[in-house]
Amino acid sequence: MLELLTGTGLAAAAGLGAFLPMLIIGLLDRFTDLVALPAGWDWLSSDIALIVVGVLTVLDIVADKIPAIDTVNDIVQTVVRPASGGIVFGAGTSAQTVTLDEPSQFFSAHVWVAISLGAIIALVTHLAKASTRAAVNAVTVGAAAPLLSTGEDAMSFGLVASAVLAPVLVLVLLAGLFIMAAALTRRLRGMLARRKARAAEAAD
Repeated sequence: MLELLTGTGLAAAAGLGAFLPMLIIGLLDRFTDLVALPAGWDWLSSDIALIVVGVLTVLDIVADKIPAIDTVNDIVQTVVRPASGGIVFGAGTSAQTVTLDEPSQFFSAHVWVAISLGAIIALVTHLAKASTRAAVNAVTVGAAAPLLSTGEDAMSFGLVASAVLAPVLVLVLLAGLFIMAAALTRRLRGMLARRKARAAEAAD
């Protein structure tokens, strides 16, 4: 159960930002005892991987905060984030962490299942993020993008931290994330609909 929650937290974090969870678990494996990646996943902590993923993380974080560019980035990331989600789910459920005495033998033996689950979780999270961002940009003309993006970065970091240190908290964070996204999207769409109605009345 804890293995599933660990993988879910990492994959959901990838749905918010493709490269941050890959970078964090790579760094934790390389420099701490919190995560021990098994053979087959230890490439995430190699010099080349850390450098490349680190650069991509910075570019992704910056692009996500620039109005208009963030929309293009979300379109491109529709493929990248699920792929990253599959990778970190597989790595997380196979890794030795401070909360897992023994990694899941099932996911280790059926890597394709772990990768598929991670990709699906990341895709669902990404679609929720992208739809919320589209509604916010429509109402605020992109002005709120930096603030919302910063909140998403914090949530992504929180999901990774809880996945490694306290997997049960992943459920709480995910529930809060989707409740807030749904409520915000409904409110913003209502505001946009009222704005269009007023514009139509003014035109008449």
